[in-house]
Amino acid sequence: MSHSTTPGTWDGPWYRVHTEWFEAAFLPNAGEDLESVADVDVFVDLKDGSRWSATIITLAQVEIIMNRWAAGGEALAGRYFRCSDGLIVRDAGIGNMTQVLTGLIENGEFTQILQRLDD
Repeated sequence: MSHSTTPGTWDGPWYRVHTEWFEAAFLPNAGEDLESVADVDVFVDLKDGSRWSATIITLAQVEIIMNRWAAGGEALAGRYFRCSDGLIVRDAGIGNMTQVLTGLIENGEFTQILQRLDD
């Protein structure tokens, strides 16, 4: 897996990362440490002009949410987790998430995992 990404830049609330394959626009919470991000929406523009989206969430964050739902009675008292455009990753951080997106392109799984956005 390629690990070459240039540092991102802020564009209003968006944190944009450019790679040789895509531009990813992450929407972290204001003031959040970018390498601690555990749950974030991302929009990805591929070089072919197609646009994609996902909610990237860590396995640890899924557990936190499910525990909260168990206490509050949501989602059958936390017995399941569903996110329509979810991509679960092991490690937190925009850098790690960018590496996962790059790896998905390199291994041909990107279009099966992210949601394509209509033009």
